[in-house]
Amino acid sequence: MLGAILNRFLDRLEEWLIATLIGAATVVTFIAVVHRYGASNSAGVARWAGTHGFVLLHQAADWTYTVLAAVNLSWAQELATYMFVWMAKFGAALGVRTGIHVGVDVFVNMLTPATRKPVIVFALLCGALFTGIIGTLGAVYVYELDADQVSQELEWPSWMIYLCIPLGSYLMCFRFLQVMWRFLRTGIVPHQAHGIEYEAPHETAAPIAKPVR
Repeated sequence: MLGAILNRFLDRLEEWLIATLIGAATVVTFIAVVHRYGASNSAGVARWAGTHGFVLLHQAADWTYTVLAAVNLSWAQELATYMFVWMAKFGAALGVRTGIHVGVDVFVNMLTPATRKPVIVFALLCGALFTGIIGTLGAVYVYELDADQVSQELEWPSWMIYLCIPLGSYLMCFRFLQVMWRFLRTGIVPHQAHGIEYEAPHETAAPIAKPVR
């Protein structure tokens, strides 16, 4: 019971984190683009209006340029990049849980149900091993970073930025092991395809894929 509650909490936290990051990164990018083009275009309009004698338009455009130029958004691109990187790392773990990663299963589908099961388990173990290694190497890298090293624009500690590597990789490793455990208990592997909506596998039902005997 406690495990199910914790797993449901982790699922919701994962989804909300990804949605928040991609939404915030989109908003930051949009504001930065509007700011950049607004400043450059208002400067151009001010020059054109001044040349043609449109005093009010010249003053309005010049005021707009002054206001926008006073706002420093040089950090926006860096922040958006970091948020997209964090979103991608945790999104990869979500992809394992929901079965949306690209995979070639032609060979697996040619096997008999009895021989298919160990192949799938081996593939999931390889995914867990690989992501576990990446997470460990990422943790070592973050640990060995200079504490005084900061990012160029935001001046955030570098360890805070690169922390997404071990966290996202370990979460992805956990998802591979979770999918393998559910597959061993139910014979179900999360899968999505054209016309198939995802439904989380559970212990008592077989929502999507055909069970492997």
